[in-house]
Amino acid sequence: MNLESNGKTLLISGVSELNAANAGGFRDQARAAIQPYHSRVDLDLSVTRFIDSSGLGALIALSKLMTSRQGHLRVMNPQAAVRQIFEITRMNRVFEIIEK
Repeated sequence: MNLESNGKTLLISGVSELNAANAGGFRDQARAAIQPYHSRVDLDLSVTRFIDSSGLGALIALSKLMTSRQGHLRVMNPQAAVRQIFEITRMNRVFEIIEK
């Protein structure tokens, strides 16, 4: 996982899979990287091939954290298979999904 702070935005990228095996560690690392001055987290899923319910749970936890700080989380560039998971679970209605 790559973490890059750019002013008020924290960019998270380089996550190949987000599943039960690594969702807890991902969530904890991301939480630790979010600073009080970050008002947005951009999660780049362009290399993410798979996400399961544990991965979605980690994203929900991060989204709730950002909302509690009057910020928000955006999902960027999900691959087709990952986008489909968001649609099947209707998480595409919960998360702002940006295609670039």
